[in-house]
Amino acid sequence: MADAAPSFAERIDNTLTPFSDFISSIIFYSVDFLGVSLPLVVIWLMAAAVILTFSLGFINLRGFRHAWSLVLNPHDQQGAHGEISHFQALSSALSGTVGLGNIASVPVAIAIGGPGAVFWMVVAGFFGMSSKFAECALAVKYRRVRPDGSTLGGPMYYIEEVFGRMGLKTVGKAAAIFFAVMAIGGSISVLQVNQSHAQFANVTGLSIPVTFGVIMAAGVAYVVLGGIKRIGKVTGILVPLMGAVYLGAGLVIILMNIDQVPAAFTTIFKSAFGLEAAGGGFVGALINGIRRATYSNEAGVGSAAIAHSAVKTNEPLTEGYVALLEPFIDTIVVCMITALVVIVTGAYEPYLYGENVVGIEITSAAYASAFAWFPYILLVASVLFAFTTLVSWAFYGAQAAAYLFGDTKKVDVLFKLSLCVALSTGAAVSLSSIIDFIDSMLFGMCIPNIIALYLLLPELKRDVKTYKAKYGV
Repeated sequence: MADAAPSFAERIDNTLTPFSDFISSIIFYSVDFLGVSLPLVVIWLMAAAVILTFSLGFINLRGFRHAWSLVLNPHDQQGAHGEISHFQALSSALSGTVGLGNIASVPVAIAIGGPGAVFWMVVAGFFGMSSKFAECALAVKYRRVRPDGSTLGGPMYYIEEVFGRMGLKTVGKAAAIFFAVMAIGGSISVLQVNQSHAQFANVTGLSIPVTFGVIMAAGVAYVVLGGIKRIGKVTGILVPLMGAVYLGAGLVIILMNIDQVPAAFTTIFKSAFGLEAAGGGFVGALINGIRRATYSNEAGVGSAAIAHSAVKTNEPLTEGYVALLEPFIDTIVVCMITALVVIVTGAYEPYLYGENVVGIEITSAAYASAFAWFPYILLVASVLFAFTTLVSWAFYGAQAAAYLFGDTKKVDVLFKLSLCVALSTGAAVSLSSIIDFIDSMLFGMCIPNIIALYLLLPELKRDVKTYKAKYGV
């Protein structure tokens, strides 16, 4: 019997695979390190986070309390340019990072690198707080303000500016364009639609990929076509709601297994520094933890700086302080809750050191171990996570499109509608080459962004010193 003809989705996948593999091989170029494949881009991101932390005098610790005071009691927004509050900017940016990565990436890191990966994930989140401070403060400082007081912002503007000062205007423009193109590629978050539908089908037994995709895309279109103000209002409601739903359910499971928590922490620490983990032992745990933390909080990538640049403030550094809370909430709090749920229930053990692990299955099994209906809680959380991530990345892509093609209403609407059409297909097809391509776009953004952060670091240190003298931080 002749083999069945490839489907339309398979033909697309086969066509795109060579191009996707080529891009991915460049962005994720890896070296062998003690038997483990180490992508150089992960070193690039982590090294920047460590260097920025030491250069800025551990601002992730010193500025932590001040950051919360700005969110809860802002003092710098009277008569300022911008469109959204500190809280809304934080919620908008968090909605792009607190997503399915928190549900799926954490168990994948544990399964591949052992429970010790959690420790290194938290370490990466701690240092990533400084990267977020730097890129978001600079994005506000170098944003463009329209006549009506609304803003255009993102790393593309400070990338272009710093190279221009050095007499490398053409290089700066090319680097900024590269960043914007990568941001547009990263905004095609079909994986969010695909994985949330997978959980929907798993829990309800209903497989309605086209309907599900269209409903998700229509919701995204409604929010993003209303601009950053509507995005800020929606995420300001949904982010705390989804956090409460997901973390609340997770804490219930942890409390039900409270006697296992001390052993879970012992396992994490032993695995983080021991040699018992397969897949590379200490090195495997370290690399997988850092890599998944980078996927989760995007520190150094520059994406969140686009959302933060819309904040109402005349003090750019205030938004840097607010932004440093992101990796703390995303990686240190949310990811740690997920990790403890997965470890205390033992849900990861059947998948440990396996291949082709689908993380959301592990988390779902962990939730089901408490009560049979708990996967419905995870379903609500995963759909909310996916939706808010899509909304934020649609805004990021639109800002990048405005930089590339002009700041006009036509460009904005056409881009957002085209993106939503693409997203509506996300649940209907599973195209591995597109997913690899989007990951390459996301990590590609960090290359020009981090170069610009290094070049602007002396200026940023002076700004921090001035701000500290002014406000006593």
